[in-house]
Amino acid sequence: MSTVPVPTSLPARERPREFELCGESLQACIAASEGGADRIELCTALGVGGVTPPTSLLRAALELTTLPVHVLIRPRNGEFRYSPAEFSLLLTQVEDALGHGAAGVVTGVLDVEGRIDLDRIRKVMVAANGRPVTFHRAFDLTPDLSQSLEQVIDLGCARVLTSGGAADVMAGLQALRGLTSQAAGRIRIAAGGGVRLENAASLLAVHGLDLHGSLRTIEPPEGHMGAVHPLTTQFGQAYRVLAENVCAMTELVHSADPR
Repeated sequence: MSTVPVPTSLPARERPREFELCGESLQACIAASEGGADRIELCTALGVGGVTPPTSLLRAALELTTLPVHVLIRPRNGEFRYSPAEFSLLLTQVEDALGHGAAGVVTGVLDVEGRIDLDRIRKVMVAANGRPVTFHRAFDLTPDLSQSLEQVIDLGCARVLTSGGAADVMAGLQALRGLTSQAAGRIRIAAGGGVRLENAASLLAVHGLDLHGSLRTIEPPEGHMGAVHPLTTQFGQAYRVLAENVCAMTELVHSADPR
């Protein structure tokens, strides 16, 4: 299944909605491509919310798919207030990702009061040099989502990824309605945090909302036969993304009303 690129000159309200697969492996990137996702957010360590992937993974992903790959830029796990050295690394990671062919970056920085760090995000925008920047779920930790949305718009971000300030998208559904209404097409709003096929219809009832999810399932490796070795769990779960699930999600998103 393939998707038709949408001209960027279209007003935001006329662009069809998008499904972005959040992938941490080459297998996920292949499933995104085969399932017809609109874009990929590439990261590693989804178990801690994701961190910046190595450029080797980005290069390999770009060789395997023609989908736009947007790279998560998060130099470490934990909260989003960075030391000067960490922020310098973050800017380097932005430049590296874009220099290696990423279509855009996904990041977020908060100040000591937990609000959007305007000065630092302006520096990110300069480093991005016109490529799209998504402000990620650090947004959900800010004390005033409405004010933060206006700040992200004023900064020139292309998208904001949010659960509506709640633990997951269904708990934040009412806030997501308010944010998309407030945005009024000035920025794309993508729901992220617990997006599943089972709740997609409820989320897509919010006019103009894009969806972002990993669609991961726990499965044994292809060709695996017999019992799993008892030490396997010490090395972490093996997750897979099924192309048919990506296809089903993408079809739901594309069949929803455009912005």
